[in-house]
Amino acid sequence: MHLKIKILLWIIAIPLLTACEKKTPSKEISFYYWKRNVTFGKTEKDYFRKLNCEKLYIRFFDIDVDSEDYLSPKSKIALFNPKELDAKYIPVVFITNRTFRKMEYSSPESLANSTHGLIEKIVEKNKIPSPDEIQIDCDWTTSTRENFFTFLRELKKLFGGKITCTLRLHQVKDMEMTGVPPVDKVYLMCYATSSPQDTDTQNSILDIELLKAYTGKLHKYPVELDVALPLYSWGVVTNHRGEIRLINNVDITDMVPEFFKQTGENTYEAQDDFFLQGIYLNKGFTLRIERIDPALLNEAKSYLDSKLKKNYHIVYYHLDKPFIERFTIDELK
Repeated sequence: MHLKIKILLWIIAIPLLTACEKKTPSKEISFYYWKRNVTFGKTEKDYFRKLNCEKLYIRFFDIDVDSEDYLSPKSKIALFNPKELDAKYIPVVFITNRTFRKMEYSSPESLANSTHGLIEKIVEKNKIPSPDEIQIDCDWTTSTRENFFTFLRELKKLFGGKITCTLRLHQVKDMEMTGVPPVDKVYLMCYATSSPQDTDTQNSILDIELLKAYTGKLHKYPVELDVALPLYSWGVVTNHRGEIRLINNVDITDMVPEFFKQTGENTYEAQDDFFLQGIYLNKGFTLRIERIDPALLNEAKSYLDSKLKKNYHIVYYHLDKPFIERFTIDELK
């Protein structure tokens, strides 16, 4: 009798143990691509394939105000061969917030029309299969939301497919003031959490405590939401006059003792006059290295898992060898 009970208990326990051993489903991974001249090397192709990526969110052009307050496209992407990468290309357009403040010679509707027209031309010239999504990247504010939201609605009418947009942290924290955009989905930008000019910050690219402080209401956001996470690094350079500039793609491995003296955690002082990544530095200039490493990336994902309670889609910024090769495939999954 006791043997039968034991067997029955094991039969009941087996499916429970199997359920406990189930792994969290793999997240869908995509990348941004933000360079004007499009080139995909072996590293980019390998990571894209091994991560089972399907989409590449590729910046087509920027829109800004010129010196005479006219709206105009900037940094339009150069011609490229889309067959180099086995990807579904999603056009991304970056629009400055001041574009929606300076509407003296334009309107949100006419801007949507010209934006859609230029996207279509780029798609046609590059022989890109017709996209089913357009993403707009804009750090809109309370004063510009009416124009920006009107632009999004008009673009949706013209395009017919999905319209998505990026979402900054302050737009989550203050959603009642900044409003909720009329889009099919938003992509929460978990980077540029503070200004690199802030001397009190340890890492302006991604500060976990700031991320937490701004996203307390994230689970209440009323639009479908996915996540954009950073992989890049930079050096924040301060000259003798206190002026600050950024040098992209600088890491602590570049801070060799021959040229730099370490003065603190991730802070260094130039020991001579020389070029770093094409930027001329004078002796005495200081650098603060800000970077994303695997531990910080994993901490951000663990926090987002706890807030979102869903298998969200991750878009990494961006698909470029110097950034992605710092991580293993497993670290990016």
